[in-house]
Amino acid sequence: MMMFTAFISCKDDQKKDTDVTSEEKAVVAEEGKTLKQSDGLIAIQGNFIYSKKDNAAVLQTATKIYGLVIDEKLQELNTLAKPYKQEDTDMVPVTIRGRMFKKDPETEGWEDRIEIKEILKVTAPDLNENEVIKVGSK
Repeated sequence: MMMFTAFISCKDDQKKDTDVTSEEKAVVAEEGKTLKQSDGLIAIQGNFIYSKKDNAAVLQTATKIYGLVIDEKLQELNTLAKPYKQEDTDMVPVTIRGRMFKKDPETEGWEDRIEIKEILKVTAPDLNENEVIKVGSK
């Protein structure tokens, strides 16, 4: 009986946290979300292409194409993507975080736009997936 009582009383003891630094804890802004998740930005992965000549940039996902806002972050993304391109028309897989919005009805371009706020990853394209048809004479 004594062992049963000791076992039950030990079970109720709470474990105490020992010296948890602020870096180890996630700061929570909303219920179950970190500050980064609550900032209104989205993370999106797709194929990036930028044409300086046409002053146009897009991000193509599996289901949609987004126009990208041309600013300093886009120029930075283009610089990071350049080593992976063999030609200017090559698309490079990227992961970014940004603000998504609808374009102004009076402007040209894709209806859905993204303003890049953070560049998460830039990777080399899969050369087996690159289906480019070139027209020309030899």
